[in-house]
Amino acid sequence: MTNLALNIVLHQPEIPSNTGNIARTCAATGTRLHLIKPLGFSTEDKMLKRAGLDYWSAVEIKYYNAIEDLYEAYPNGRFFYATTKTDQAYSAVEYLDEDFLVFGKETAGLPVSVLEKNWDTAITIPMGEAVRSLNLANSAAIILYEALRQLDFLDLR
Repeated sequence: MTNLALNIVLHQPEIPSNTGNIARTCAATGTRLHLIKPLGFSTEDKMLKRAGLDYWSAVEIKYYNAIEDLYEAYPNGRFFYATTKTDQAYSAVEYLDEDFLVFGKETAGLPVSVLEKNWDTAITIPMGEAVRSLNLANSAAIILYEALRQLDFLDLR
């Protein structure tokens, strides 16, 4: 297991296969996964389990009833908010060990109320105009691996 301690936060995810794929990425990288309720699926969902394969035991998962509970648990955390509503590219940020990468639900993204309080740490993945956004699991992997790259992948091989 790696000493790296990045964090992915999913705010009210709706699609079990996305969360399962993200959990698998977390297992591969030693990244913690934080899930903010309500979830759009049961944690017993077979699509969730299938997407995560047999890696669930390798993922540290924490659950919260609201994003404020996450902030309370990590009062000194650095949070970056993925959204299509900003021009700051995810690659323009200098990531540090222990950072939190926050993603919204598939159908609506992060709530405007969350973004309004955190515009200075809102980030985006640049893309053309053919689509509104990328798949949640793909977005999480893209941004996570940029943070890992900046941290020289630490103990990953």
